Amino acid sequence: AARMTEALEIMRSLLDGEKLTYEGQYYTTDRAKLYSPPFGPVPIWLAAGGPKTAALAAQKAEGIITSVKDTADTLERVVQPSRAAAEAAGRPAPKILATRWSLLASDEKEAWEALYPWRGLRAPGRLEAVDPQTLRERADELPREDVLGRYTLVESADDIVAAYSPLVTELGADVVTFQMASLDQEALIEMLGSDVLPRLRERADQRD
Repeated sequence: AARMTEALEIMRSLLDGEKLTYEGQYYTTDRAKLYSPPFGPVPIWLAAGGPKTAALAAQKAEGIITSVKDTADTLERVVQPSRAAAEAAGRPAPKILATRWSLLASDEKEAWEALYPWRGLRAPGRLEAVDPQTLRERADELPREDVLGRYTLVESADDIVAAYSPLVTELGADVVTFQMASLDQEALIEMLGSDVLPRLRERADQRD
């Protein structure tokens, strides 16, 4: 957290056009400056899964990226702590980008096949391994239900809307992203555009 704090302070200053001399515990700069600066303000979004990082994001960033398995848990551990920290710091509440991992499939067999490129993400030792094949092999040795249990399984556009609506209506997310896999990605993308996004936008409009 201390290292990230310093990094955020440096990035914010440079993105805001400052010439920065900085002496921290982890990072130092000597008259650092972006001589090809961005054309306008650049918000910083920080990933957060718990109250400590959520509070840091509220104090040093403009937005939070959070992966949601249980909406109530994310609200308690990420959204509410971030709002409290922002209020204490006299800053506006950070925007929320919420994502959910899900699989479009008619049954567990199809879901397992659709998950093939992602299985290694749930394998033990994934932070140390360097070969994706090794991670996939480790994941395949796990009980299938343990791996699939980490994802929301959906079969239709109605299921997707039901799965992602709480991110809009309960978390109040400003941005919702879909981490989804299926055996036909092009058809899934078309479904999201035609049958899912309009309904989620309608729910967002009703919330506002």
